[in-house]
Amino acid sequence: MSLSLSMAAFALAASISPGPVNIVALGSGARHGLRACLGHVAGATLGFCLLLVLTGLGVHELLLRWPLLGTLLHGGGVLFLLYMAWKLASDDGRLQGDATQQAPSAWHGAAMQWLSPKAWLAAVAGVGAYTGGEQQLLWLFTWIYAPICFVSIASWAWAGSVIRSYLHQPRRLRLFNRALALLLVGSAGYLLLG
Repeated sequence: MSLSLSMAAFALAASISPGPVNIVALGSGARHGLRACLGHVAGATLGFCLLLVLTGLGVHELLLRWPLLGTLLHGGGVLFLLYMAWKLASDDGRLQGDATQQAPSAWHGAAMQWLSPKAWLAAVAGVGAYTGGEQQLLWLFTWIYAPICFVSIASWAWAGSVIRSYLHQPRRLRLFNRALALLLVGSAGYLLLG
């Protein structure tokens, strides 16, 4: 298997597997439709690519040198997951009529990546496995990762938009959102105990 193909396989496995960013994309797709979620998808993709590049350029070493910074990021990630779970669980389930509820923004998607332990693990593992400290390989990995990450997160938003017609009843959407909220709480719990 070529290095590029191996990088692509890693990017696909890491990007399409369930995680907080994908769960939010699924819920947002169900509530707002695919088109409204593309900003979140693009922001999450760019946020991860920036994390990947900075990890390759030595941010991971900074976290090892200053463990308190890592602890703060970890705690911030857990709090952010719990906040997102609360937002989902408290949603009223109505798809129309409330103009104040918008799809998550690009900034939101980028911030989620930086607070997601899954994203940090993928960045550190990917950089360690594929770049060997070589910047040329880091840029190649990033260019391969970006479109795969975008399509992976977008597929979760698309899946949400597909089930949107089933969730058109407020009761069904409330149940769906609460199930997603439980998944986020479970992710946060795993981070606290793990």
